Formats: sequence, C-alpha cells, structure tokens
Amino acid sequence: MAASHDSPAGATPNASRFAPNRTRDIICLGRLAVDLYAEQIGARLEDVSSFAKYLGGSSANIAFGCARLGLASAMLARVGNDHMGRFLTETLTQEGCDVSHTRIDPDRLTALVLLGIKDRDTFPLIFYRENCADMAIDESDFDEAFIASSKALLITGTHFSTERVNRASRRALEYARRNQVRTVLDIDYRPVLWGLTGKADGETRFVASESVTAHLQGILPLFDLVIGTEEEFRIAGGKHELIDALAMVRAVTSATLVVKRGPLGCTIIDGRVPASIDDAPTYRGVEVEVLNVLGAGDAFASGFLSEWLRDAPLERCAHTANICGALVVSRHGCAPAMPTPAELDYFRAAAERDPLKMRRPDRDATLARLHRVSVKRRVWDEVLGFAFDHRNQFFELAQQTGASEDRISRLKQLFVEAVGETERSLGLEGRIGVLIDDRYGQDALNAATGRGWWIGRPVELPGSMPLVFDHGRSIGTTLASWPRDHVVKCLVHYHPDHPLEERLEQEAQLRALYDTVQASGHELLLEVIPPKRPSLPDAPDTVYRALKRLYNLGIQPEWWKLAPMESQQWKAIDALIAERDPYCRGVVLLGLSAAVDQLSEGFRAAAASTTCKGFTVGRTIFHEPSRAWLAGEIDDKEVVASVRGTFETLIGAWRAARAGTPPHSASARKEAA
Repeated sequence: MAASHDSPAGATPNASRFAPNRTRDIICLGRLAVDLYAEQIGARLEDVSSFAKYLGGSSANIAFGCARLGLASAMLARVGNDHMGRFLTETLTQEGCDVSHTRIDPDRLTALVLLGIKDRDTFPLIFYRENCADMAIDESDFDEAFIASSKALLITGTHFSTERVNRASRRALEYARRNQVRTVLDIDYRPVLWGLTGKADGETRFVASESVTAHLQGILPLFDLVIGTEEEFRIAGGKHELIDALAMVRAVTSATLVVKRGPLGCTIIDGRVPASIDDAPTYRGVEVEVLNVLGAGDAFASGFLSEWLRDAPLERCAHTANICGALVVSRHGCAPAMPTPAELDYFRAAAERDPLKMRRPDRDATLARLHRVSVKRRVWDEVLGFAFDHRNQFFELAQQTGASEDRISRLKQLFVEAVGETERSLGLEGRIGVLIDDRYGQDALNAATGRGWWIGRPVELPGSMPLVFDHGRSIGTTLASWPRDHVVKCLVHYHPDHPLEERLEQEAQLRALYDTVQASGHELLLEVIPPKRPSLPDAPDTVYRALKRLYNLGIQPEWWKLAPMESQQWKAIDALIAERDPYCRGVVLLGLSAAVDQLSEGFRAAAASTTCKGFTVGRTIFHEPSRAWLAGEIDDKEVVASVRGTFETLIGAWRAARAGTPPHSASARKEAA
C-alpha cells in the first residue's frame, strides 16, 4: 500500500513520524570516499606536505554520524576492490554502521578527495571521482525489502547528477514511498560534480544552472524532509533571493525545509513560506571559532536526524544539529570529528553555563577527552600478553652467550610465531597481546601488526630515573611514524614520596607524554613500579597513592600496568579508577621475573578485580629459552615450543583464577584450551 506523504513531518505527542517495526533507522545512499586532509593549516594545497586520512563523502559522513549518535544506520553505496575501499567499510563497521549493502565494485577505484584549510574562508578541495565506485551504484545493488526495512532513506543531491545514479536513486525512492519509508534529501550541491566548473575547482559552492534546478525540482516532490544551505536552496528554487527560492521549492513539495544558516543556526519551514526569512522559526546555536567548515553540514544533518528519527520536536532536532555543526567546524576532518552523545550532553551544559567560553570548544580539555574516549572503541575484555619489549636484558643475554646482537631481531620474530601458534591453538582471537620494542624488535612489530593483537611499544629509556624517553625529548616525533593502534607503553619508576625535585621531573615527563598521545591519538599504558629505596616507605598503599597522584595531575592513561598485589589493594585501585576515569580500559599485570607459581598467586588475588584485564609477562616466559637459543643449545622450533609452554601455562593459571578453580585442575586445563 502506498504511504501518505502529505502529513507534517513535525512530531505529534502521541504519534510517530515513522512506520513501526523497522530494523534500521536510516539508509544513506550517496557519496562514499576517502578524504585526505592537509595537516598544515594555512598552507596552499600546493605546499602541503602531509595529509590525514579519513572517511568522507556526504552520505557516508551522515551514516557515520548517525551511527555515532546511536542510530541503526546503513550505507548504500559502492567501494573499489582496493585498500581504500576496505578502509571505508572497516571504519563504518567499527562505528556500528551496517555495510551489508556497500558493494565492492571490481572495475572501479574508491573515490578520493584532497582537502586543504588555507584560512577561515578558503578550503581548497579536489575531487578524484572519474568513473569512481560510488557513482556506479546500480538498481541491482539493493532490493525493495532492504529499503522497506528502514524508517527513513536519505539521498544526497550528487546521486541524481548522472543517468546511472539518478536511475538507482529514483528506484530507491519508489521502494521507500511504497513502504512508508520517510525520505530525506540533503541537497549537497557541488557544481564541479554536475560538470559546471573546472575539474580541479571543488571549492566553488554555487553556480546558477537552470538544468540543475529543473532536475532538482523534478525530485523534490518525492521527499518528506529537505536539508540544505542557503546556496543549495537557491539552486533548488532557481531564484537569487532565498525567500523566493524557498517559495519555488514549496510550490513543488510539502516537505519540511531545513535551511542551514551557518553562525545564525538554522531555519525550519514546516508549512507555508513566509514573506521574510526572519518570520520563519529560526533556532540559533552557540557561535564558535571556525577551523574548517567542510563536513559541518553533514554533522548538522546527523544531529538533526538523530533526534528526528526519535520523534523529537523540531526545536530539539535543530538544537542538536546546531551543536553537532558547531563542534565539527572547530575540528580537523569530517567523520572523525563527529561528536558522541557524551560530548553533546557536556557541550549543552557547558554552553548554558558559559557560552563565551565554549566559543573555543577545541580548547576545552574535558570535551577533547570525551571525544577521544567516548567513541566506539574495540573492546578488550581480556588481554593475555607476552612482553618481550626488553632491550637491556636481551643485550646482556647476547653478551653472556657470545651471540651477535643481530640475532636478537630473529629471536623476537620467533616469539611472534610462538604467540601466533598459541592464538590458533587455544582459539584466543581478540585476546592476545604483545609488548615489543623497535630497537631489536622492529621486524617482530611489523609481523605482529595487522593481526588484531593488542600491541604495546615502550618509549622509556630502560632504567632511567628520572624518566627519559628512548629516542629523545621530542616524543611527538617518535610517535609520528607509529601505527595508530599501537599502545604507547611507558615504564616509570615512580613513588609518591620521591624527593620533590625528582618527583616533579618525573611528573613533567609524564605530562608531556600524556599531552602528546592526546594529540597523536595513541592509547597510553603507564607501568608504575615504585623503586625500592631505604629512604622511601614501602607501604601497602604506595601504588594506590601513586596512581591517585597522577590522576590529580590530570593524567588519565587508557591502561595501567601494575605488579600483583593483595585483594584489598585491588579493591582500592578499582574504586579509584571508577571514580577518576570510568573510561579507563583497565589494568594488566606485570611479572618482574617471578616464578609461575608466584604469578599464579598474584592472578588469584586479582581475580575479583573489576579493572584487571589480564597480564603482560616477559622474563618469566623468555629468559631461559632465549639464553639457550642464543647459546646455540636449542633450535628455532625448540625455543618456540618452550616460550609457548610457559605462556600457555600462565594463560591457564589466569583463567583458572578468574573461574575460581585450582590452576592445575582438569577444568582449568580445559578452560585454557
């Protein structure tokens, strides 16, 4: 039965805008591309030397933003059978967006865009979209049941610009209207994509065109909600004056019209068009300093839809949309700049208290932290880690055995092989961890990366106290070449009762490291080991006080690495982390060369901890087999078998402790296997 599309899109107290029992909230059809954003702000695109890679494309940004805000979104598009296509689908999937109908095009490459930020008003961009994958979407890529599974269908204007995508988009609209699926148009007018400017002129936002206006007016009657900037409504209406253009749009559609007006907020016209735009309901947002307008409109649409699809009043839709747009214009990039619900809640409250302060949301430390930690991240319920990031210990073993230092690299590669065999043998996908250095272990790091393992890398100069970084003070330079999913591990010999000057030096280094990872995007693991000195108290609460002191300094690492402790101390640590950083990923246990039996006791004491996620143990596992291999007493196969044996014994002991069974019982062995 055909749906009626003449009812108002505003919410009513007792009725939903949408058909019931839909498994998806919104399907987004349109552009899906890779954005390469210039990292040098103020440079001409010609002079840019490096780019950051993000998910891009208007429809994809909206699908991503809706998913981030908790909607069940789906992306209807194509990507190439290439690395960038896989990047896009993996990024959408990680955010919770359905990519079951993001088809892989075997003949075309994924679309690409280069973007720059020259100044507040100049944002050069070049679309590389010649015969690209997302412009090859076909009617055969979806069926009526897929469209009918959703509350709403969003299409962007670009996907009416060529015969092929126009045909596919119209078919999707036909299915939607037949199945009471609300339809949304983001006008998304890019003159270059309609062939109205030079191919390199992606920056121009408006060129009058009678043919584009006629084309848009032919599809406007098919939509319930239309979103666009003032320029986009001018092209849709074919008139220079905004109010006249809106009147022309209203003449062909009864849709709710949402006009994005930049710092003025937005105007919503849900009925007749008034004589003046100032007579229409306008909802202002918080004005912010602009870094980058690109993607702000997509964030606006995501915010609006996140409320609209929950039947919120239009005022609430506009308010959330304005906040989302304001936050994204203050940030680098489009999709990754989209806010989370936690950010929205914080910004609303903060802007109400002090709107002037929130003119620079990029300078608000709490907001920046929420943007880092409240996004969807891979969940690590358990970390079963083999640590062989040691440097001095391996050098000493080579010296003792007379082995060449060069052999250490091969040894660490064998350890990666051992960990891989353990993962396969025990079915531990998603739970394996390693700590590897880049001095002797770069080849091992390369072999471990990309397997889905938790990977930590040290930055401290071994044995340094006060803390010194291994590759010099410029820690940001060190991290620039690291894969983003590598965890920055820093061992610090820290005691809350250190002499003042020494403690302040330690804390300054840790603060510099913390600030660096906030900028680089890497997660941080702090391994805190209080030094043993006669002048320093060795109390049961020393580690607790150390962590509390670091939290007081505003240092909130994603991970802590701590030595085993008594169950009462674990309760205090759990309570501290819950109070100070509910987004903390957890604690992993270190080994300090302890025997397996001793570590098993430590595992049992940590068994009831809510924050302890596992262990990353090193010398207990590798020391003796490494010495024997370097001395030529055992071969590659034997060293792999030896480290596997101890590693798997520890895994069994950890899991037995968690299960509350004796470590050598049959049930513990079964659990380990």
